[in-house]
Amino acid sequence: MSEATVPHLGSLPSRLVRLYGGLALYGLGVGLQVRSGLGNDPWDAFHQGLAGRLGVSIGTVIIGVGALVMLLWIPLRQRPGLGTVSNVILLGLFADAALFVLPASGHWALSWLYLGLAIVSIALATVLYIGAGMGPGPRDGLMTGLARLGVSLRLGRFLIEIAVLAVGWLLGGTVGIGTLVFALAIGPLTQLFARRFPLT
Repeated sequence: MSEATVPHLGSLPSRLVRLYGGLALYGLGVGLQVRSGLGNDPWDAFHQGLAGRLGVSIGTVIIGVGALVMLLWIPLRQRPGLGTVSNVILLGLFADAALFVLPASGHWALSWLYLGLAIVSIALATVLYIGAGMGPGPRDGLMTGLARLGVSLRLGRFLIEIAVLAVGWLLGGTVGIGTLVFALAIGPLTQLFARRFPLT
């Protein structure tokens, strides 16, 4: 979502709080879901699998993949904003920080608690981030860019996420019941938070 399409964005300081608060919360959500061990969302299954193969942190891969995805924006004529660049640089750092401080889950109850908190965190983070109106994340921008070429946004998102999920699973990323729960819950929960935290 571009700044031009977001009504009543509010003052610049409040938008920056939404942007960076949203990115920090999203990074926390990534860490929680990875630590749950129940299954990651498609992109993070890919990030985790690639990180394991390369011997680097998942945050490093998130940053690298985000930068590479932005290169795909060039033929799609997508324009990055401050939020886009901040996403590329900071999201991986926040995810690594969360993974550093969160203890591993040693019990099924803690795993499910982590998963539930992860979904809530990512849903709220998405609303905060979009509400800032400072440009989409690199992965979202890829899908909206394809939509401008005539590809259905829903179909484009489905195909991309199925592809990265499959590759992530083949690389050793964690795919499981948590992946399914995330897929079913993230949309409705994001809509709920969008009503509770309007863009004004």
